[in-house]
Amino acid sequence: MSMREPLVTVATCNLNQWALDFDGNLARIVQSIRIAKERGATYRLGPELEICGYGCEDHFLEADTFYHCWESLVTLLQSDVTDNILCDIGMPVMHLGVRYNCRVFCLDRKIVFIRPKLYLADDGNYREKRWFTTWKIHADPTLNLQAHMLPPMIQHLTGQIEVPFGIGAIATRDSVISSETCEELFTPDSPHISLALGGVEIIGNGSGSHHQLRKLEHRIDLIRGASAKAGGVYLYANQQGCDGGRLYYDGCALIVVNGHIVAQGSQFSVTDVEVITAVVDLDDVRSYRGAVSSRSEQASSPDHRSLSRVPVHFHMSQPKDGFYQQTTPRIDARLHTPEEEIAFGPACWLWDYLRRSKAKGYVRPSIRRLVASVAAIVGVMCHLATAAANAGDAQVQHDIQYLLDVEALSASELANSVLHTTYMGTENSSTATKARATRLAAEIGSYHLNMVIDTMVSAVVSTFSLLVGMTPKFGVHGGTPSEDLALQNIQARLRMVMAYLLAQLLPWVRSRSGFLLVLGSANVDEALRGYMTKYDCSSADLNPIGAVSKTDLKRLLVYAAAEYAYPTLAEIVAAPPTAELRPTSGDGEHTQVDEEDMGMTYDELSWFGRLRKIDRCGPLWMFRKLGGIWSHLSPVEIAAKVKRFFFYYGINRHKMTTLTPSYHAENYSPDDNRYVMCTLVTIHDMAVDDDAAAAIPMPPSLEPTPSAFRAWVEQEALMIIGLLAATGVISGGFVLGLHRRKARELHELERERTRKGSKKIVVAKPVARKKLPTGVTWWERAIGVKSSKMSAAAAARSALIGGTVLATAGTGVIVLGIAAASGVSSYSDFHSKMSVMVPRFRKNVGDFFGIVPKAGPTPEQLEQDRQDMALLVSIFSEEEKEN
Repeated sequence: MSMREPLVTVATCNLNQWALDFDGNLARIVQSIRIAKERGATYRLGPELEICGYGCEDHFLEADTFYHCWESLVTLLQSDVTDNILCDIGMPVMHLGVRYNCRVFCLDRKIVFIRPKLYLADDGNYREKRWFTTWKIHADPTLNLQAHMLPPMIQHLTGQIEVPFGIGAIATRDSVISSETCEELFTPDSPHISLALGGVEIIGNGSGSHHQLRKLEHRIDLIRGASAKAGGVYLYANQQGCDGGRLYYDGCALIVVNGHIVAQGSQFSVTDVEVITAVVDLDDVRSYRGAVSSRSEQASSPDHRSLSRVPVHFHMSQPKDGFYQQTTPRIDARLHTPEEEIAFGPACWLWDYLRRSKAKGYVRPSIRRLVASVAAIVGVMCHLATAAANAGDAQVQHDIQYLLDVEALSASELANSVLHTTYMGTENSSTATKARATRLAAEIGSYHLNMVIDTMVSAVVSTFSLLVGMTPKFGVHGGTPSEDLALQNIQARLRMVMAYLLAQLLPWVRSRSGFLLVLGSANVDEALRGYMTKYDCSSADLNPIGAVSKTDLKRLLVYAAAEYAYPTLAEIVAAPPTAELRPTSGDGEHTQVDEEDMGMTYDELSWFGRLRKIDRCGPLWMFRKLGGIWSHLSPVEIAAKVKRFFFYYGINRHKMTTLTPSYHAENYSPDDNRYVMCTLVTIHDMAVDDDAAAAIPMPPSLEPTPSAFRAWVEQEALMIIGLLAATGVISGGFVLGLHRRKARELHELERERTRKGSKKIVVAKPVARKKLPTGVTWWERAIGVKSSKMSAAAAARSALIGGTVLATAGTGVIVLGIAAASGVSSYSDFHSKMSVMVPRFRKNVGDFFGIVPKAGPTPEQLEQDRQDMALLVSIFSEEEKEN
């Protein structure tokens, strides 16, 4: 008899399955098993319902689905693929007239055991109880395994009539293996605890878990905790990709031993099959478990010793070959940043949708600010696909060849083929937006068109005027709110009509066959508020950012600008978000700002969305919770904001029923398709008792009062300008200009005060344009401060300190500071961004200029500073216009 070491090679995988693609799904399953066998694995775990695909939904109610699953299993068992490897396969099974979500264990061309799911996912995006039933554990353990009558096609092939069906474990000659399925890991009383206490050493979890921002870390913690608490080898398999619906299954297959990760698959990929393996030592599991006395006490209970076992004549370990094989070392978990998740997840989802729909590309009108994020995501998709193709992925090469008739190319070349962007401007559009759209298209490589749709708009308005004898006008031209909104919506809806015409005919224009898919661009916050035009950006074939917040999308743009060399994205982030549907100002710039239109900020919308969906708050409970969060607002102000949110949420609820199918990314998505179930017509009128709200005590605010904060800004603004100038962020000429004008105005003020008998004030004389005293630097004279002599090294060090601060704050420091001081920006918003930075900023300013910050200004100084600051603001505005 050959000796065996307690070493076992186990395998799990990410599979890109597609609902009802039985042939394709089977091919990917077979490929994963063969890869596992090539690496010496004796156990292979696959995703949940992998034979038919997890997302079959109501097709699970059809007998065809079950029949074709058994057909696929017959094909699998006819081959040698299951020889000498225990395969844990996911598929639906009908047992005694009841549909179950099952794991089917196969070995050596036979079915060994069928394990039904105990706890079904039935919240959020999931409706498993609509299609399946839970298996009930019986108090009598002898009744937990029943005989399942196999279908005739299996009986004929394997010679088996019945197999064990229920909750139990497979006992091989050297170990015990069992499984739990997806949702069971997330339940309070997870099966893996009783399985581990019952002696199971290897636990598999075949899952169908979707991507959600920042969710993976929680999943990994649960898996590590599952094996750390009771010891054992825990394998996790998952689907990866779009299987035909709104969800992206984010892979990340794992192998964990006693709480430590030893293998991890990718979270996002365009590869269809990814297999990970690990060599594990079962003696490590036994030693780990035996060292914990309390665990052994629980495992010795008769309840756990009664776990039913299915004996199998099979060794998990391999014969000893003369040397000790090394186990797979531990690794750290790999987690993506949120901006990487937003870039990669929707990009892979779009790739699957594109190739499986047989479309030849996408079209996206480039109008609003965050439409750029959609184009950027398609750009990332092209980078991922070309990287995989150039690395030798045969399936990706085949898919690209279908699109372009080539196997490998650059990302920009692929983008030029599959991404069509068009700027649809009107007389209300700004030249800056058009220029940014054109530059971004060039950076990504998309096929880009610029067009003006004023003719279309005029035709519709003229037709309406002929019909009713009246012509609507914008509000700035004296029109009513109804007229203004109607004129905005006409522009928005005509863009949608034109987009679909382009999707149908652009392939013809480019001498190609096929069709394009239209991409939408409404984000989760806009959908929540209803800040969208029905049948405009909210209407498309699919939307990769429909469940992503505005805040996260801005982070995506910053990331993509740096990572993929799309510098125009950084400009777009800095530009104010605007729909550009109303007339521009006299200088051609746009005055329509989204947050002003909505009556609430995007940050506030995120709070409303999370409290409404995640914390399940109605108006009253939302008001109570926000009282402890928004300490800078009074109860009356909070009540008004909550009322405003629920008003717009109610009147715009109907828009959710027509939302474009969107990639699911946030768990506060208002998606009407299954995720949020509310009435079509929602009550939106509610009474708010301001007196009752005002009587509620609020937590003390940690922020300074508006007057105190403004005084600080006024006192520091000139020093900030000096620092900006000294570090080269703004020109010396700009600061000299400020100082000359300020000095002239102050001289005029001095003469006026002297004439009226006022107390004389001391001011600096105007600085000459060209001549400066020897040994005095221009910035010392520019801000009227004499700094200590600095060596070249000290100057460089000071510049570096200032540059570090500016890298954090950006040139927006001076803009925000002046804006706050002049009352045109929210003091609380500015303070929340700057409160952490202020002490260091003041110290750096003092270090640079040799200034000791004042303890506090006197009332007279504050009044003088206020006047000086008002003058500075006016000069700043004039200088910007001149530049």
